[in-house]
Amino acid sequence: MELVRLGQAYFMIRDARLYDAASNTRFQCRALNINEDLGQVKCVFSDKTGTLTQNKMEFRCASVDGVDYSDVTQPAVVAQEGGRIWAPKILVNTDTDLVKLIRADDTDQGKYAREFFLALATCNTIVPMTSDGPDPRTKVIDYQGESPDEQALVAAAAAYGFVLVERTSGHIVIDVLGEKQRYDVLGLHEFDSDRKRMSVIIGCPDKTVKLFVKGADNSMFGIIDKTLNSDVVQATEKHLHSYSSLGLRTLVIGVRELSQEEFLEWQMAYEKASTALLGRGNLLRGVAANIERNLRLLGASGIEDKLQDGVPEAIEKLRQAGIKVWVLTGDKQETAISIGFSCKLLTREMTQIVVNSYSRESCRKSLDDAISMVKKLRSFSSDPQVRVPLALIIDGNSLVYIFDSEREEQVWNRANDVSMIQMADVGIGISGQEGRQAVMASDFAMGQFRFLVPLLLVHGHWNYQRMGYMILYNFYRNATFVFVLF
Repeated sequence: MELVRLGQAYFMIRDARLYDAASNTRFQCRALNINEDLGQVKCVFSDKTGTLTQNKMEFRCASVDGVDYSDVTQPAVVAQEGGRIWAPKILVNTDTDLVKLIRADDTDQGKYAREFFLALATCNTIVPMTSDGPDPRTKVIDYQGESPDEQALVAAAAAYGFVLVERTSGHIVIDVLGEKQRYDVLGLHEFDSDRKRMSVIIGCPDKTVKLFVKGADNSMFGIIDKTLNSDVVQATEKHLHSYSSLGLRTLVIGVRELSQEEFLEWQMAYEKASTALLGRGNLLRGVAANIERNLRLLGASGIEDKLQDGVPEAIEKLRQAGIKVWVLTGDKQETAISIGFSCKLLTREMTQIVVNSYSRESCRKSLDDAISMVKKLRSFSSDPQVRVPLALIIDGNSLVYIFDSEREEQVWNRANDVSMIQMADVGIGISGQEGRQAVMASDFAMGQFRFLVPLLLVHGHWNYQRMGYMILYNFYRNATFVFVLF
């Protein structure tokens, strides 16, 4: 049996349909004892970013001071400083009206627009790498960082004239519309999944201290001072809903100017939390929460992450094969639904059941209503074999309440506190832009999501069928060998 599994692994590795020419990535079989399980898959749980999508972020639109700027059709602004031309490696188209607004020094909107892109250029952990361009005057800048979102935002800031050209542990240098300016990095609270935001405290050239914060809208609107320009807040929320409906990833950006007393108080608390031996993470989150408040809303951004080639067709074939497909994402609900239609996970014929609750009682009621709806829909069909197409959409809060209730085993047994790949019977990693963490933790690894179709429907079926024949043959052989003796 082990030799059979070894042969199956060889055929999967050598299959040209599982080879990704773009990244020169072959299929990897990292576990030889579960080849036949590929033919018994009933549910597929998939991440979105980097799995269904290319994980190549492109800045598409921005909402600044309550005004939508989404006509990004013009070439990027060329930043010049002392005869030197900065040429970012990532090219971003710009909005003509927004470019004019940034250069309008005598308006409040122009000031807010400049602060917006200054926040994009400073509130990140990107490291710029410069190299010589095609001519002596040109310097090519390659923005290196862990997050493709940050790379896209910094590239957008550069396109509008705020070019990050240097970063050290204590300061950053930004070419602001052709003038080099140094900003001291006085403090940094990196992004974490609990806060869903990151912040940086910057010492500006005019001796002021500013706090720039960016994060998810459900995290940011709770710390924004809505008494300041409530009309801007409402307009920005409307634009965010519009961006999400287009399937864009959204971020909200805010700012607050700190007094010297506020900064010194934060600095003492931050140093104390940083040197704590126990509970350092919780202490740092508490320090961040104390300073990240009463922000003035600057605007929001919309970033596009395109689907990989063949994803809609792959999901449709998996559904036709009777495999249930779930997509797990941290995006807004509108973004998730839009992506669902784009990748054919959702169709217009499906009845959507949305569980979006903020309390345990309302979640229980939503589940009861959903079960009643399903029973009612099934009662309309006289043929029990005819299935009504359904789509279940659950937000993160409701999922917590479901796992923490008596209905847990009905939804997903033993799912608490176990990561998706480790929990799965078969873990498949996609090798892409975000490194090899998923690949190293997986049973199988491949270059594109669409390869899941030949892997499950061809190799999985063959592996399961052939292993079954092999086991039956062994039983037959052993029985024949024993019966001959009698």
